Amino acid sequence: MNKKIVVASKNPVKINAALSGMNKILPKIEFQVEGVDVPSGVADQPMTSKETWDGALNRATNARKVATDADYWVGMEGGIDTDEEGKMFAFAWMCIIDKDGRKGKGQTGIFYLPPKVQKLVESGIELGYANDQVFNEVGSKQKGGAVGSLTLGALGRTEYYEQAMILAMVQIVNPLLYPNE
Repeated sequence: MNKKIVVASKNPVKINAALSGMNKILPKIEFQVEGVDVPSGVADQPMTSKETWDGALNRATNARKVATDADYWVGMEGGIDTDEEGKMFAFAWMCIIDKDGRKGKGQTGIFYLPPKVQKLVESGIELGYANDQVFNEVGSKQKGGAVGSLTLGALGRTEYYEQAMILAMVQIVNPLLYPNE
């Protein structure tokens, strides 16, 4: 069986994470994947969990509008928020919509950003660019991302997003347990 995934991004990290996650949760299905550029409807750097989720949902919904011939549409949005002490952490939301209109929602774990990165983000610089400045990298969000830099390469952005993709599929692969999703 062959199914098509449309990822609401042309970033190879997001495309690879979607494909890898889907291959793990549905190993008997052969997938083809396509990336499309669509708007998120939120700021380039979402600053709350809600804004980040809205971006993921909007991306998946917009991808479904522009590429109608798929089985799954995937929106991924990386965001940041602050805890009660004012310390900034990063995470991402995943939204998957299947051809029947069911939605799956999953989130990565969080990791805290160093004060230097936090100051740059608070000044209006997107996390990927702030990370490049602090770690003297170029295009890190297309590679290991901040999570890769901070974990010394032990966890790259693709692997980080992959687990959340699998978790977002929970509601879709278990329709009897989530009948109204």
